[in-house]
Amino acid sequence: MPLCQINIKDGAVVGPADCAAQLRRALRATPEEAPVIILIHGYKFSPFIAARSPHRHILSLDPRPCWKAVSWPRKLGLGQNGADEPVVIALGWNARGTLWQAYRRAAETGGGLAQLVDILNGIRPGIAVQILAHSLGARVALSTLPHLEPGQVRRIILLAAAELRSRAAACLECRGGRGVEVLNVRSGENAFFDRMMEWLVAPHASGDRSLAQGLARPSARWIDLTVDDASTRAALLALGYTIPAPDRQVCHWSVYLRSGLFDVYRAVFAQELTFYSLALHLPRAAPQPRRRCTFRRVPLPLLRRGAS
Repeated sequence: MPLCQINIKDGAVVGPADCAAQLRRALRATPEEAPVIILIHGYKFSPFIAARSPHRHILSLDPRPCWKAVSWPRKLGLGQNGADEPVVIALGWNARGTLWQAYRRAAETGGGLAQLVDILNGIRPGIAVQILAHSLGARVALSTLPHLEPGQVRRIILLAAAELRSRAAACLECRGGRGVEVLNVRSGENAFFDRMMEWLVAPHASGDRSLAQGLARPSARWIDLTVDDASTRAALLALGYTIPAPDRQVCHWSVYLRSGLFDVYRAVFAQELTFYSLALHLPRAAPQPRRRCTFRRVPLPLLRRGAS
């Protein structure tokens, strides 16, 4: 099954006719029940700059050498010639510039993602779209919901989400957010970046918190998965998923680099691991991520490092 590479620029799909043709070919080659998964990268990537393209990095089947480069499509089962391979869409958008610029552009990109979902529904009505998004890609994923009809997006997995809980709650309560299941994957290794979101990127929202703290009000459609918590990892082990303990103080990428986690994500998308089963086995009160760092301990040049 080929990997579909789709880009969004200025809030719209680039080359919608070519996009539709590419998706039509991919969907014809898969069973109707096959999962359709859209992958969304985070900060510092741009498909319009070759050296920073996510299509040569985490969204590629064969990433260029980099310690942060693991192929998301392969981890989700693409390229193994299996009958149950998903349709995987690698979504590129311009996440360059300052954090503030990228944060604003992520919301705009949500409109382009809605256009992509509409194209998919035009080819295969009622198609079950699922999304895996990292960092500012989480803001893209959530920002598409106000543009959609109920049920167009079935499930979203957020990895170290760079978004505020108030914005997430508003998106879930809108028409397109009805019925969406969200797995919010968080870790204390990301504490520095979570605080940066609260203090620097969105300071206009006084008292608001990042999604590392989960939603302000519990929801049956929202599960916080705290992967640096021993009791959470023990619950996953009981379900058959082995996740090692964190091995570093600060890491924005551990939510997809740590071994075993993609097994969980793949099972959630395939409905081999349901939200009901997760809710039944995970600790009743979702543990908070351990704060592993403060601004004093983390050098500010981290803000200028490579793609996230």
